[in-house]
Amino acid sequence: MPPKPDVAKFKHFLPSLSTHFHKGEAGRIGIVGGSEEYTGAPYFSGLTSMKMGTDLCHIFCDTNASTAIKSYSPDLIVHPYLRSGLQSDETIQDAVQRVTGIYSRLHVLVVGPGLGRDAAIQRTAKALIEQARQQQMKIVIDADGLYLVQLHPDSIKNYRKAVLTPNVVEFKRLCETMNVDMNQADPCLVTQELSRALGGVTVVRKGSTDIIANDQFVLVSDHPGGLKRMGGQGDLLSGAIASFLAWDKRNETYLTEQGITPDIYPLYAAWNASVVVRESARQAFEKHGRSVLTSHMLEELGSALTTLERQ
Repeated sequence: MPPKPDVAKFKHFLPSLSTHFHKGEAGRIGIVGGSEEYTGAPYFSGLTSMKMGTDLCHIFCDTNASTAIKSYSPDLIVHPYLRSGLQSDETIQDAVQRVTGIYSRLHVLVVGPGLGRDAAIQRTAKALIEQARQQQMKIVIDADGLYLVQLHPDSIKNYRKAVLTPNVVEFKRLCETMNVDMNQADPCLVTQELSRALGGVTVVRKGSTDIIANDQFVLVSDHPGGLKRMGGQGDLLSGAIASFLAWDKRNETYLTEQGITPDIYPLYAAWNASVVVRESARQAFEKHGRSVLTSHMLEELGSALTTLERQ
């Protein structure tokens, strides 16, 4: 077993900064999500990735969501390529081609924040996951992306470069789909069984502690967080995980020394992301108490990173 993750080692997973870097070297993230009803989720995920230290974030959203998302932040590159409602196969294929035309510019794809369950959008997202697999991209799947996996588990099965981030309800539904017995006493073993049923993908079971498992190992993140469970915190986590996944080549020497191979690196990426999001929640709650919002957590990400780097 590689070394147990430790907050004291957190800084080693962050890429160093240099005046010699050019735009995009510190990470380029793509997010498939954003619908007429849910415009905040891709914003939270995307801006988290940039506040973590990545350089660029592309959001591929429903045309009905693009104006709102663009208005939230000029730092995000918003592409209104997805089409909801009654759509022909040709229209869906056109959307897929337009999005995949940007894949070569990305390090990681996040699928799900604010995606919604519109049939045409879900079909488009499924095709985008398939194309990402063909190009060996790292993928994070959250929210309604997990609904897609629940309906079509083969879309992600056996793809070890995928990270799934279910909450308690989403985890239960995935277990039911994959015939995993949730009545076992040890939640770590249940999480690992779900990973095995899905062919070794990394599963981040979100909760009071985050259980992170693949078919080989289990990590537990119990860093103190806040005491309020407002919507959007999972979107921050998906963006943070994407950031650490984008940095796998940046700290390759350290990872090799620690025995952290590419097939288990997603476990450590997810653990580090969980810790920094929990720390931002702790700091935000300390300042705002019951009035804390997910946007307050965004404001604390920089401070959370500094705090963890210094430990």
